Amino acid sequence: MVESTAPKQGPQNHHQVFGVSVNVPPQGGSKCFDDDGKLKRTGSVWTASAHIITAVIGSGVLSLAWATAQLGWIAGPTVLLLFAFVTYYTSVLLAACYRSGDPDGGKRNYTYMDAVRANLGGFQVKVCGAIQYMNLFGVAIGYTIAASISMTAIKKSNCFHSSGGKDPCKVSSTPYMIIFGVVEILFSQIPDFDQIWWLSFVAAVMSFTYSTIGLGLGIGKVAETGKFRGSLTGISIGTVTQTDKIWRSFQALGAIAFAYSYSLILIEIQDTIKAPPSEYKTMKKATLLSVAVTTIFYMSCGCFGYAAFGDLAPGNLLTGFGFYNPYWLLDIANIAIAIHLVGAYQVYCQPLFAFIEKTARRWFPESQFITKEIEIPIPGFKPYKLNLFRLVWRSIFVVITTVISMLMPFFNDVVGILGAFGFWPLTVYFPVEMYIVQKKIPKWSTRWLCLQILSLACLIISVAAAAGSFAGVVNDLKVYKAFKTSY
Repeated sequence: MVESTAPKQGPQNHHQVFGVSVNVPPQGGSKCFDDDGKLKRTGSVWTASAHIITAVIGSGVLSLAWATAQLGWIAGPTVLLLFAFVTYYTSVLLAACYRSGDPDGGKRNYTYMDAVRANLGGFQVKVCGAIQYMNLFGVAIGYTIAASISMTAIKKSNCFHSSGGKDPCKVSSTPYMIIFGVVEILFSQIPDFDQIWWLSFVAAVMSFTYSTIGLGLGIGKVAETGKFRGSLTGISIGTVTQTDKIWRSFQALGAIAFAYSYSLILIEIQDTIKAPPSEYKTMKKATLLSVAVTTIFYMSCGCFGYAAFGDLAPGNLLTGFGFYNPYWLLDIANIAIAIHLVGAYQVYCQPLFAFIEKTARRWFPESQFITKEIEIPIPGFKPYKLNLFRLVWRSIFVVITTVISMLMPFFNDVVGILGAFGFWPLTVYFPVEMYIVQKKIPKWSTRWLCLQILSLACLIISVAAAAGSFAGVVNDLKVYKAFKTSY
């Protein structure tokens, strides 16, 4: 069955808003509404790029020196470039699936799951939803861990400076996870994705700040010692065992995959873009710009971090205390990380929030608790619309992610697992399969075979990365005590 993509005209033009049918002026000549009856979208190449950079240049950048150290000077930069290419290519395939049929006037898919439903349907929609929302949940945990590590690093850096390096300065991460959780409860009350563009810009600036500081410190360390550390094949046998070397190499693949992952929120970002020109063209430009900028940063941070420390490259470049001075610069970098992660947490969680709230409204349309909005006047601004269900459920969500973060505060392992778990299905498999359906690519044609080979290769990488990361968690659990992790 093929759905008509032409916008309805005249008196038949009714739209459902939170389950209520409302009349909307014809979209053909409307200045206020888009072709689907929603208020005009205002996003551009720059806002989309800001969202992507906020999502991509996250805490993942900090583990890249460690990942490069596991792989060495040949494989490390090569793998970074390959992941960049695959991420860009599959993101362009995915962006083409925002509208079903015609890329300019086809029916919009508002979320990743909508795109899968429109193109693949059936059981695959449920599989995609489960993977996407579990991944978003996992990212919230990963970001809570990363933010708390950065906050403890500030305290540790100042303690180390004041004691002249004599005090080991062990700091518990639990209080900082609680502080981060409280801040996220407040920010999670921002109703939807469109209203956090300013938070994305702040977060994008912060990500450039700490990435640049990490890069600068790496270059400074290389200049100070006058030599590039590291080897062509990575961390040497002897420093670690042969088995550990293999597991760590696999884990490094997961860390790099996590550093590039943002496909799971690409359609949601694309749904904020104004048209004309078509959302696909704008998203393609934003993706190219963002992935290019990200890759330059990643190559620089990963390579200079490895050149500075060699086999001893820390798991988190700015908190692993490869650097101790200048301590005030490290403090600025770690403050920037914490602020960035506040924004990145929201960018990732908004699609999950929207899905739960939309489902609740559909199941309980008569419930005042779920649907009623209370207007709270704010002097000088529009009144804030408080929804009790949103307040309660989003707060519970943040509390749960915070508690799990306290129970499993292993930054590198969590990052590797998330990267491995989300990379193949969300970044490669679903975009490839949807694109094949959308463009009606014949089975066994050269293009179809090339896309399937790409998908299979990425599946093998994901399985290897997951195995390495789980092996890392098993090792960490041998010496771990719940709620008592100190850095």
